[in-house]
Amino acid sequence: MTECIAFEGNRRIATGTLADVARETKPLFDLECGSSILIFDLSSSRQIELDLRGSIDEVIKRITQPNPPAEEERKGPGRPKLGVVPREVTLLPRHWDWLASQPGGASVTLRKLVEEARKNNAEKDRKREEQEAAYRFISVMAGNEPGYEEALRALYAGKRDDFDRHSNPWPKDIKAHARHLAHKAMSET
Repeated sequence: MTECIAFEGNRRIATGTLADVARETKPLFDLECGSSILIFDLSSSRQIELDLRGSIDEVIKRITQPNPPAEEERKGPGRPKLGVVPREVTLLPRHWDWLASQPGGASVTLRKLVEEARKNNAEKDRKREEQEAAYRFISVMAGNEPGYEEALRALYAGKRDDFDRHSNPWPKDIKAHARHLAHKAMSET
């Protein structure tokens, strides 16, 4: 289940599974008639839209209910039962010529190239994803705070001390979570 964090204004109000956060935020939502509650996925910092209308049981049911079954995959190339699905790829003619000359054909060669690139770039991809997660949260929650732009420059430059200095005037809970995300993105592993 998705782990998330919720803020009401500048104050952190809940952390945990989406159901846990719903239980914590629902009373505030009812009390404030839809106050400014923002919920973020803890790993990606993508905002989560949570429908808090109705009773807490109705809210939890909407969260835990499985999504309706997707339309059946169209028949054609690929092996959907194995997770292999067709998508369009646009390449230059010389790329298609090279792929066609490879053992196993274009699909096998592309899968091998993708797996090799994933393996070779795993650390760089991890760092980029963590920087993007920090950026998403900071841009929403601290975009109007003093030192915002300087803190972002420090984040991407990997300068932890500069990030901490520029984020120091931010509200306590926002600063704490932003630093957690930024420090994670700046770590070596």
